[in-house]
Amino acid sequence: MVEWLRRVAWSEDSKWRRRWALLAGLAALMIAFGSLVPGNEMPSNLPWDKANHFIGYAGLSGLMGLAGVRLPLAFVAALSFGIAIELLQIPVAGRGGGDWADILANGLGAAAAVVVLLGLRSLPLEQRSG
Repeated sequence: MVEWLRRVAWSEDSKWRRRWALLAGLAALMIAFGSLVPGNEMPSNLPWDKANHFIGYAGLSGLMGLAGVRLPLAFVAALSFGIAIELLQIPVAGRGGGDWADILANGLGAAAAVVVLLGLRSLPLEQRSG
């Protein structure tokens, strides 16, 4: 099990890298769509706003890392995407945009995914007997 996690974290299979890249692109589209919908078209009570930001950008950064993007670049790309989305929200009706707390939650989520992938990549190889 540990060896499988390590192999996934290192994106050793090119077929899976393409799948992770496709999922990262879909995640970015979902984040952009959900973030740029006018405020009056959103559900009235979305719980845990900052947790949603954290989870969304952790997913984006993690998927990019699994797709083979170097982890520092995956972090910077996810954080930059989050900042761009926050700026694009400014003119959207019913959305404040430019919220530093949202940007912080985005960055913390992206960083958390990078740390998890770094941890998985540092796992020792399984010793095979026989």
